[in-house]
Amino acid sequence: MSLLADLLSTVFERRYRREAPGATEDGRPLTEMATALVGSAGETSGLALAREILSRFAELEDADKLAFFQDIASTMNIDPEAVRTTLDDYERSPSKASYQAFADAAEPARQEFVRRLNRVPGATGALVKMRADLLRLGGKQPELQALDLDFRHLFASWFNRGFLVLRPISWESPAHILQKIIAYEAVHAIHSWDDLRRRLEPTDRRCFAFFHPSMPDEPLIFVEVALTKGTPGSVQALLVEDRTALPAEEADTAVFYSISNCQAGLASISFGNSLIKQVAADLSAELSGLDTFVTLSPIPGLTKWLTQVGLTWTTDDPENMQALAAHYLLNAKSSGGLPFDPVARFHLGNGAIVHAVHADGDISDKGRAQSGGTMVNYLYDLARVAQNHENFANTREVVATAEVQALAGPVALPKTEER
Repeated sequence: MSLLADLLSTVFERRYRREAPGATEDGRPLTEMATALVGSAGETSGLALAREILSRFAELEDADKLAFFQDIASTMNIDPEAVRTTLDDYERSPSKASYQAFADAAEPARQEFVRRLNRVPGATGALVKMRADLLRLGGKQPELQALDLDFRHLFASWFNRGFLVLRPISWESPAHILQKIIAYEAVHAIHSWDDLRRRLEPTDRRCFAFFHPSMPDEPLIFVEVALTKGTPGSVQALLVEDRTALPAEEADTAVFYSISNCQAGLASISFGNSLIKQVAADLSAELSGLDTFVTLSPIPGLTKWLTQVGLTWTTDDPENMQALAAHYLLNAKSSGGLPFDPVARFHLGNGAIVHAVHADGDISDKGRAQSGGTMVNYLYDLARVAQNHENFANTREVVATAEVQALAGPVALPKTEER
């Protein structure tokens, strides 16, 4: 048994340290190693090379990371002439061979480079961090934006909903997961362990997160849920310290009051729509008394838009701010015709409708600064979300209750409203 234990220990160390079979300290430039990886045929040597590249990249300074990105973006790009030639061949004589030749020419070698890096156990998380570096350092450089499209193309497949695992987060969850929930909370900051406990432990509170099997200790996105009677209009009421918990079976409303994306390297890879719908379905199955599913959402673009269009606003006039917020949600559009507000775009595109607008819903400094303290409920009618999604995708019409429409009606806009 001791011999077996020694063997298993050696295998474990080789797997999680650089001393993998066949691995050596490679003195070549990182870009040369990247080219070698794409051209490698041996599995063992390829894994060792990929492991060395990931390890060395993580130790680079930002300037060297940027130079590396720029190099692979150019040296591993497509050959436009080869793409044109193979496409012409396929058009003249469609076949498996001609199509394969075109597909090979149309895919840049850097996609295969990223795939080969991902063969290393545990590499998916490292590649998510690599893309976060790319987004942070690349700016608007066209060649690096093209490289990012390659990452997004691969991540869209790797992080497909079918691979994601929904896990409840409770006060009994491992401490390292709870620490990350505190760190990643992006809507309503968690200030202490006691604050976190108030959001997780009571019978009328829930939290759920998506995980990926290759990143089991890293939440991708999580949602915090309050079980209530009726629709709340204030986040202060939900997060108050001294309150009496509601027995879960007495709740008739599930309130999604905070949704936080956790991984900067997964920007533009959408999980939130699947998360809300899955959690709503699971809660509906668990608690038969739930018949209403709403958000209590911030309105992060409101004060910025009001300033742009020249409307005077103040947090000292909550009723006016409420009316301005309703008008903004229903009418403020970007140049592409979509709602100006990013949270509105998300929930409306997900099949929700604008249900209610509340003055002084978030009186924190952040809430005052971004929306004059106002908040909004988006309603998820589970029987109609699919139809609402289709309607919004086709018409971009913002659907709202009669109450919200009436609230938005009296707002007078400057003659030269800027969109």
